[in-house]
Amino acid sequence: MPEGRPPKREEVARVLDYLPYGRSPDTRSYQKQPLVQSVGETNFVLMELTPKDGVVPAAGTRVYIGSGERDMIDHVNRRIDYVELSNSAKLELPFQIQNIVLDNEARFLRYFNDAGPISTRMHALELLPGIGKKLMWAVLNERRKGQFKSFTDLTERVKGLHNPEKLIAKRVEDELMDDKIKYRIFTTVPRMR
Repeated sequence: MPEGRPPKREEVARVLDYLPYGRSPDTRSYQKQPLVQSVGETNFVLMELTPKDGVVPAAGTRVYIGSGERDMIDHVNRRIDYVELSNSAKLELPFQIQNIVLDNEARFLRYFNDAGPISTRMHALELLPGIGKKLMWAVLNERRKGQFKSFTDLTERVKGLHNPEKLIAKRVEDELMDDKIKYRIFTTVPRMR
């Protein structure tokens, strides 16, 4: 595995929504089982999980889904697309992505420290919403003086750049919403249909 790349399998997920009666369009009411919609912490994979009997995880709960003994989740059902999320899960998603980014600050700060040009006219920093040419040059000029040590350091040194965790969270959400997005920088490549 190349250095700096996250593992392919998700080990931990954040709960987005608990559906006590399963998916709405499912008409087999006698077979309905509770479902949990979640987002993976490593590759931001959207998943549908089956909780263990009697477990009702709240939104934002970190659940272990890797191999071995699991305390809250019985099994992972499948990957899902953004459009399959419940309305509550769609509302919760930006907050949980932002929490993941803040909990893994060094990983996402590396993007500001290492991002390079994509072409002669576009830089990878410009893929973040709200960063245009002027702000991109401000980040690059400050980066030449030394690497950023934290998001706080980044916002103090680059005037006009506020809440980088929100910029990253918005970009991740955009990548999850649109399968046809050209440059994927934070999420895994969508599966083949």
